Amino acid sequence: REQPIFSTRAHVFQIDPATKRNWIPASKHALTVSYFYDGTRNVYRIISVGGTKAIINSTITPNMTFTKTSQKFGQWADSRANTVYGLGFASEQHLSQFAEKFQEVKEAARLAREKSQDKTELTNPALNITSHQVLPSPIISSNGPGEDKLFRSQSADVEISTEKERLKKMLSEGSVSEVQWEAEFFSLQDNNNKLVAALHEANANVDQWKKQLTAYQEETESLRQRVAELESQGTHDSSSENNKEELSQTLEELELLLKAKDEEIQMLKSQKCGRWEAEGEREETLQKLQELEARNAELEQRLHLAEQSLAESLAEREKMHSEVSRVAEIMDVKIFELSELRQGLAKLLES
Repeated sequence: REQPIFSTRAHVFQIDPATKRNWIPASKHALTVSYFYDGTRNVYRIISVGGTKAIINSTITPNMTFTKTSQKFGQWADSRANTVYGLGFASEQHLSQFAEKFQEVKEAARLAREKSQDKTELTNPALNITSHQVLPSPIISSNGPGEDKLFRSQSADVEISTEKERLKKMLSEGSVSEVQWEAEFFSLQDNNNKLVAALHEANANVDQWKKQLTAYQEETESLRQRVAELESQGTHDSSSENNKEELSQTLEELELLLKAKDEEIQMLKSQKCGRWEAEGEREETLQKLQELEARNAELEQRLHLAEQSLAESLAEREKMHSEVSRVAEIMDVKIFELSELRQGLAKLLES
């Protein structure tokens, strides 16, 4: 039957019926507050429901006034419900929208009441005639019983309206500071909860970053030790490289000696035909030849071993160089990550 016109979110308060000065929050959280139009009764309402309970059920009348008591708080008095409602909004814009809609709905309620009165006067001619006769001079007393009753009714309405205005003014003047404090308290409480959550999260992140920083430092220290070991091995390799150079020179000398011996053997073989006549020289030559062949075999074996040792040393040297390059790359990456982590930690500590 009722259709929603406008809805917003706000903290709902009601005036303390005992003191008429303090505000009592209707709920812990913000609620949906809506304007409704009842087409059957032709009335406008402000309704807010918390769970299964109607927190606000206020029928808007033309004599109601919505008062802004702060940048985010507003209130209005409902004489039918015998209470004063207060709303705390998240921003000044939401308060302005609600106040503008209240004025529009109030004007619509006034027009609806005037139309209802016009329909009543049209349907009751006797009341229409009486009202037209009395209204031009409502203050002037007369002896007629009907006119006297109308004068007393209007006086009572004026007194009631004056009392309502006085009550509204008293509530508005007396509760401005309390309303502002209540609204500021809820705003500060929400901000405090957000700051506490952000602080806990920041502390957790700082602890995690500290652990990660410690792990990076330990890993960097181990890498530095590894580099020192590799550098010491590189120094040892330089000494072994000198030994290799000496061994190479020795091999070259042996090759030259072997070549000279081969030439000597060839020369002896060419001359042996002419020297077979002397038996002693022949045996001596054969013995020298055998010694030279044995020496040649020994030199070839030493040359083979020296070449094999040189190849193994070169392979080990290449392997160590590749390991040093890989460790250096890992150290560069870790040092870069460590610098970024320190910058992030410094920014967090500054904030």
